[in-house]
Amino acid sequence: MPEGSVSTPPPPTSPGRKPGARWRALPRSARWGIGGALLILAAVVAFFVWFDWNMLRGPVGRFASAQLKREVRIDGDLRVHPWSFSPKAEAYGLFLGQPDWAPKTGPQAGHMARVDRVAVQIKLLPLLKGDVILPLVAVDRPDVRLLREASGRANWTFGDPNKKRAKPLKLPAIQHFVINEGALRVEDRQRDVLFTGTVSSNEHASGDGKGRFVLEGKGTYNRSPFLARVTGGPLLNISPNRPYPFDAEVSAGATRVSAEGSITKPFDLGRFESNLTVAGSDLNRLYGLTGLTLPNTPPYKISGHLTRKGGRFDFQKFSGRIGDSDVNGDLFVLVDRERPYLEADLRSKRLDFDDLGSLVGAAPATGRGETASAGQKVEAGQREATGRILPDATLQTDRVRAMDAKVTYRALAVNAPNLPLQKVRLDLTLDKGVLNMDPIAFTFSRGDLAGKVRLDARPNTPVTDLDLRLTNAKLEDFIPLKTAGKPAIEGGIVARAKLRGVGNSVHRAAASSNGTVTLVAPKGQVRQAFAELLGVNASKGLLMLLSKDTKETSLRCAVASFDVRDGVMRADKIIADTGVVVAKGEGTINLKTERLDLRIEGDSKKPRLVRLFIPIEIKGPLGKPDIDLQPGGAIAQGGVAAALGSLLSPLAAILPFVTPGLEKDADCASLVAEARGDGVAVRTTQTTQAKPKKGE
Repeated sequence: MPEGSVSTPPPPTSPGRKPGARWRALPRSARWGIGGALLILAAVVAFFVWFDWNMLRGPVGRFASAQLKREVRIDGDLRVHPWSFSPKAEAYGLFLGQPDWAPKTGPQAGHMARVDRVAVQIKLLPLLKGDVILPLVAVDRPDVRLLREASGRANWTFGDPNKKRAKPLKLPAIQHFVINEGALRVEDRQRDVLFTGTVSSNEHASGDGKGRFVLEGKGTYNRSPFLARVTGGPLLNISPNRPYPFDAEVSAGATRVSAEGSITKPFDLGRFESNLTVAGSDLNRLYGLTGLTLPNTPPYKISGHLTRKGGRFDFQKFSGRIGDSDVNGDLFVLVDRERPYLEADLRSKRLDFDDLGSLVGAAPATGRGETASAGQKVEAGQREATGRILPDATLQTDRVRAMDAKVTYRALAVNAPNLPLQKVRLDLTLDKGVLNMDPIAFTFSRGDLAGKVRLDARPNTPVTDLDLRLTNAKLEDFIPLKTAGKPAIEGGIVARAKLRGVGNSVHRAAASSNGTVTLVAPKGQVRQAFAELLGVNASKGLLMLLSKDTKETSLRCAVASFDVRDGVMRADKIIADTGVVVAKGEGTINLKTERLDLRIEGDSKKPRLVRLFIPIEIKGPLGKPDIDLQPGGAIAQGGVAAALGSLLSPLAAILPFVTPGLEKDADCASLVAEARGDGVAVRTTQTTQAKPKKGE
């Protein structure tokens, strides 16, 4: 010890002091407090050891019944194993009843769920950090019956009956999840879905010895075979802070879904991502699985990257084929709304025109080897047998009302036999049951067909308004008749259709439609032989056709205007003025029966040696009409001036309806002026007094 230091001696002890002396040395209040705590601990231990947990079955059932608004019971034993850092509870004979509004008879009556045994185990230490980890969840022989009415009310929505949207299912991290001999029935009347089958899950050994988790459901989906299988890594080392990888395969009838992804935070099913492939016979059939109103299509296969974040699904950079058309783009869906909302930007490098027709229920022309589902092949056969053109597939108005959407579509090239179609553009919005396509546009090699279509699905019977204009088009692109390598008719054509129809299919809406359809060829050239035949000049037209004469005459103006009432297009004006013949027509086109009944009469502007001006009749099915000469005697030649005066005077009102500025076109404008004044009469008098030229 250093010099000068002072040591402190230890306190004196009593050589004979007893061990309890320190306890007695404590203040009385301290001794009472410690003793009381020990007694409470002993009482708790004794409670857990000897307590009959079955005494809590009634209180637990009554509490759960009050919270879930339906009967809850534990008919068997309630067992608790508390002496562990991972305590365990088991309930036998668990009963969960249906809500009051559920059917009292039938397969959905009685219970929503019956379970022979439920066992749950929880780790206590992770709870200190806010993490819930369940080492075991075991469910033995569950019998679950899920029901959703057409109104959207579902028995799996607990609490507030007016609650519209349930949050995504969020489960804690489960390290061993077992379902033994599960039975499941799902009846979704809103989506017209009925599933009955079994569900099971467990871990199975794998080749690497680590094991794999497997969740499997199989049965029938709307009377078609159904199989869903989800596999993942072993659950034993799962953590709520590490993504959990999974693979999934779903087969529902003709629909196939495969996914490879991960759950971002196990097992919050509101957050995951995957590479997804969907294939099937018709996109419309995905409604039962997704709740999305998708159009009718031919068979399809599409792949992309799917991400879910809460109520939003993003399907990005997807690509694939629908029928014989390619498709790619991006879309997202919001499901945490009163109605799901879909927004998509879609593109096709090459669109097959038949695939576009399937959107309104038209089956592809399977005779040309087009891709089609089994149902579409049957429909195509029926259409060919009946000769019908307008699709009669029923619009599913309840589905149109069930979601909102905003979609843009662009096709950069189009395969359309017999049509000079090159591009398609469509901007679509769906809001509260009202579908607007504005614009809907088709670009031809020369000319455009564009306008808007509005379908109001809010009434019991939908109402469709259509307003389409054809501009800057060419007759020779739509009338491919050629002789000696030259078109029989050339020139511009413009048209407009403005209609309103009531019906739940294209055919029914057309059969009840009202409005106006007008076509105008303001100027052009026509083979003189073809023009002569409009007057059925036996001596001139037939000889010129037989000799393949390519001599042309002017097409000054042609108009076909129809007034549409209750699905019947009645010819208001049909007239064509050429350099040699004036032709006028009358008749009807019945959109309900899809039959034509038109009659065209011609009047030559020049005297002919043989004047057999026999009316031409166009009758029969809209798709394949017959063109014949009317039986009976020839008619007398009429006055060209009278024909133009009676039929062309209202042109000044018709032409602006088709396209603004058309009334100023050089040929049609001069024709209108002549019809209003004496020009036609003077010209006609002069031509009829002219002497026939040689060969006429």
